[in-house]
Amino acid sequence: MSGSRGSPSTSHRPQPKGGCLQQFRIVLLGEAAVGKTSFVLRFVEGKFFDRLESTIGAAFSAQTVSVDDQEMKFEIWDTAGQERYHSLAPMYYRGAQAAVIVYDITEKDSFLRAKAWVSELKKQGNPTTATVIALAGNKADLENRRSVAFEEARSYAEDNGFIFRETSAKTGQNVSDIFLQIARKMPKGVSSQEQSDRRRRLNPDGSEDRKEGCC
Repeated sequence: MSGSRGSPSTSHRPQPKGGCLQQFRIVLLGEAAVGKTSFVLRFVEGKFFDRLESTIGAAFSAQTVSVDDQEMKFEIWDTAGQERYHSLAPMYYRGAQAAVIVYDITEKDSFLRAKAWVSELKKQGNPTTATVIALAGNKADLENRRSVAFEEARSYAEDNGFIFRETSAKTGQNVSDIFLQIARKMPKGVSSQEQSDRRRRLNPDGSEDRKEGCC
């Protein structure tokens, strides 16, 4: 896998025939301090930092993944969890093909808030296709401080048809696996028109980039 934080990734592997790499937008949602930025950094750069500045608005990253002999690029939007940025979230999750909703296993309120994000996403998310949803119980390395039972979260995810993993951005536990599970649920071999539509992506300032073409 190859990726970047803040700019699209460049894969050094051979491009698929026709030169097109399927691209999908993924948005991360969740309360402040649940570890969304650390989660993305672990996936994209394989790194963990004890202290990070709070995300302002949203941060963009990209990562190329290979699954079932097919490569695709994930354009990842890490949204700010602070309440004052909540109104900006729809700009990022509308049109997203997948969402990772992150909570902190040591904070019960963050799990309840994750459920609220699910409700909002279902009401206001992608208007044309179903959004793949993954639920990530982050900070699994803090088992001794757990306040959200594994079975409670797993049952909630299963009842709603979500991908579910408990993760640790610190140790890397299940972080890549969540994205691989998402990749397996992405449509394969989309048409050139669908790929062109997907390129109507967001610029870092939240405006829409209507660049045509698949690559």
